[in-house]
Order: sequence, then structure tokens, then C-alpha cells
Amino acid sequence: MVFNGKKVLVAGGTGMIGIPLVEMLIAQGATVSIASLDDPSRAHPAARFNRVNLMSFENCLQVCQEQDFVFNLLGVKGSPAVAVGKPASFFVPTITLNTNLMEAAWQSGVPGFLFTSSVAVYSPAEVFYEDDVWRTFPSPNDRFPGWAKRMGELQAEAYKIQYGWERIAIVRPANVYGPYDNFDFQNAMVVPSLIKRAIDGENPLVVWGDGSARRDFIHARDVARGMLLAATHANGEPINLGSGVGVSIKQLVETIVSYLDLKPDVIWDTTKPKGDQMRVMDITRARAIGFEPEISLAQGIKEVMTWYAENRQTTTKRYDVFVS
Repeated sequence: MVFNGKKVLVAGGTGMIGIPLVEMLIAQGATVSIASLDDPSRAHPAARFNRVNLMSFENCLQVCQEQDFVFNLLGVKGSPAVAVGKPASFFVPTITLNTNLMEAAWQSGVPGFLFTSSVAVYSPAEVFYEDDVWRTFPSPNDRFPGWAKRMGELQAEAYKIQYGWERIAIVRPANVYGPYDNFDFQNAMVVPSLIKRAIDGENPLVVWGDGSARRDFIHARDVARGMLLAATHANGEPINLGSGVGVSIKQLVETIVSYLDLKPDVIWDTTKPKGDQMRVMDITRARAIGFEPEISLAQGIKEVMTWYAENRQTTTKRYDVFVS
């Protein structure tokens, strides 16, 4: 899809992926609206910012009016420990936001829609293939967010079957990192958590597990580019957006430490869980529509570390479902 001259809503347009996505859409000539509960300072100045709670269906209807395309980047992001301890905070908002926004877009006559699913929908496996999802169950480590995102995918399929709404894209991002991430010590994911603690001077740097678990890390700008491609080729078929490469947590820690002037001692706490051993995406389907990751892990980590060091005082200007 060519977005030049189109009216586009980005729900979650002030988040880690939403910020570069909005920038790309505006560069293409789209008229962009943002719906978010974050501080307005995170919004692109050329976009129309709506500080609105999309848990309300009426609010969803309002922001979807007269749009040509809606990107749903909404979701609850937090560490595995938080997912286990506060499952309702993942499950209920995710289900509600999925259902309300897609239904509002359909009722408002929006021609195209992108739903952001998650790597959490997958069962443990060496490699994640899109068509394997419904043959298995989500990992026990991702039970609640995994099922919530699966329901959004199922909702999209239901609209395609019953209403013939063909122009729905479904993307499943891998472990996404980038500027504007959640750096909250209590619920941050592995990359921002390690970066925050390393730059803040934690020594020794304590890391859960033994470092052998492998993850598929992808920069937010690469995901945003993938979303634009998926939206252009929207046909209701889910698409993995990852690097296609497994990186061990040990490699990740070594990369972060390599950019520090003062190198901390690293202690591996093997009494703590390390999560699933392997989470790597097959990106054959994404490559078929022209996607290729451009930002290496070393380049991306260095960028995020620089960004956090310069912006650590402003990282709280994001809506946090766990404390709000």
C-alpha cells in the first residue's frame, strides 16, 4: 500500500515501535493520527495526538472515523516474572484493546488494518514457523499474553471469513528492542533491563540463568519497516518479523559490557529461571515480501545505550499499566 495522501491511525504511536513507524508514514506523505496514553512529548510533532484510553469502545470508534488504515501496536509489555505474577494485567487489557479497536475499525469502514501479535503465541521450538501456531499451545512462560494475542489473530480471521475483510495484516515481532523502550527496573524486558543496570553502574551485574538461552532480537526500526511491508501485502496471513538469528543471553551481555568504560563483573544466577532455551523465528515469509533486517545487534545495542544514557530522566514519560 502506498500511504501518500492516506489517513492513518497508529494506536500506540508513541511507543518503541510506534515512534519510528509514525516517522516513516509521515515521510511517505500520510496524514497520521496517534492514539496513546503516553505523555504527549513522545508524539511526532507533525501527527495529530489523541491522549485517549482505547479500553473504551466509544473512544475506539471516535479515533477510527474516516481513516484509510489502522495500525494496532497496542499491548502490555513486561518481564516474564511480571507476566507470571500479574497475569490479569497482561490478559485483560490485551483482549479488550484487541477486540475494541478491530471491531471499531470494521464498523467505521476502515479499508485496512494491521494487528500486532507477538512471539508469545508460539510453543517452545527450535525455530518458529507461522503455520505451527494453531497446532500447539503457547509456552507456559507466556501463557496469558500468548493466548491474548492468539485471540486477536483469531478475531482477524473471523472478520475475513464472515465479512470478507481481506486487508488485514498480522505481524508477530520477535524480541524487539530500541530507544523509547520500557526501562522500568520492576518490569523491563531483558535488553532494556540489562542496559539500564549496566549504565547505572550495577557491579557485579547479576543476570538470571546461565547465559545459554538464545533469543531472536530485532530493532524497533526494522520492525516498523516490516509492518509497512506487511500492510502493503495484507491478506490475513501472519508474518514473523525477526532477525532469523539466535543470540545467546551471554552474547548479549558481552555486547553490552563491551561498550562500557568501566567493565562490571558478571554473575550468572543459575538459581533463577532462564526461560525457554530457544526462541528464533523463521522469516522466509517476511523475506518473500521484501523484508530484511538492516540493524545488527551490535549497532542497535550501542544506539540504545547511547540513547538511554542521554534520556534516562525522561524514560518515565510512558504509560505503565502496572502502576497506573
